[in-house]
Amino acid sequence: MELFRKETEKIFVCFLLGICFIPVNALPPIIACGNTRTEDYFPLLRQKKIAVTANHTSLINGKHLVDSLLSAGFTVVGIFCPEHGFRGAQEAGEKVHSYRDRKTGLPVISLYGKNKKPSPAELKDVDIMLFDIQDVGVRCYTYLSTLHYVMEACAEKNIPVIVLDRPNPNGFYIDGPVLEKKYLSFAGLHPVPLVYGMTIGEYARMINGEGWLKNGIRCDLHVVTCKHYTHDSLYMLPVRPSPNLPTMRAVYLYPSLVLFEGTVIHVGRKTSFPFEVFGHPEMTDVPFSYTVCTGKEKITYHGMDLRNIPEDSLVKQKFTLRYLLYAYQHFPDKEHFFNPYFYNLSGCASLKKMIIEGADEETIRQTWQPELKKFISIRSKYLLYP
Repeated sequence: MELFRKETEKIFVCFLLGICFIPVNALPPIIACGNTRTEDYFPLLRQKKIAVTANHTSLINGKHLVDSLLSAGFTVVGIFCPEHGFRGAQEAGEKVHSYRDRKTGLPVISLYGKNKKPSPAELKDVDIMLFDIQDVGVRCYTYLSTLHYVMEACAEKNIPVIVLDRPNPNGFYIDGPVLEKKYLSFAGLHPVPLVYGMTIGEYARMINGEGWLKNGIRCDLHVVTCKHYTHDSLYMLPVRPSPNLPTMRAVYLYPSLVLFEGTVIHVGRKTSFPFEVFGHPEMTDVPFSYTVCTGKEKITYHGMDLRNIPEDSLVKQKFTLRYLLYAYQHFPDKEHFFNPYFYNLSGCASLKKMIIEGADEETIRQTWQPELKKFISIRSKYLLYP
């Protein structure tokens, strides 16, 4: 959170320095998230028992959505939370337990523990569901799967779902292999590319419209759109979306580095710069190294430092395989480079096979173009922004 605040402060200082030289009518309008447009959804909540699927990113001008609803006199009966928990403190993959929120006294029901889907009993007293979570636009980021199961559970109980839309910080492009059906998991439930170029509201419309919910059931869905957002917008996140994406550089690098989670390569977890470096103790023929303290011992990783790459060049570079190919080429024990999870993350068998065979990035990219074109056609039906 501190790093995000510092980045925002730098932008604001630059803005102040330059504002005197920019005509007022030339300043871009400020992007407003769907949750700030209370005039569009507060009327739908009157006299309703409300459940909220939310986490630490669910803020309206610095105030949590749940607190805003309670302050406005609405009846909130429960909170559902995704991976990383309601307050966003749990590490990736760490089980999240249900509990009672100390501040509001409301039950917080985990959707990343024993169950991934709200049960009928947990929805018994719910009239309407609000969904407000910041996504980062990458298929294996599990908030999408939480969205799917919330929509499915609510559809089965005839409970309307209101998605309070948010900009996608990686929403300005589409890239990567499309997920094949046999590799479906909680890290990817739908046949979409690794980077899909949609807001979470647009994605919810696609889940509904393509019949991806169980038995093709449809959710009573309403999306409260963002204001002044387009898919060309570069949106600076005001709060880190999860513990290991603390900076915008990490958010931009995440699509390219997340595939390392399906290998033995370390991506900087338990450091102050996760998803800005990568390495392994056995990659000793590379110039960069960093040390991680894990309990009683220190482990030195050798790899690549990406912290000095300018963010604007990352925006231009978008998704790349160069880091994955570099690590594979420099890792001595290639037979043990990949783990089984790589198939779920990449979504296909061909990527691993082509890397092992020594294919270059352009050759690999060509293999996923036909499926990408099909997805782009599907995606176009559900867009809410130019």
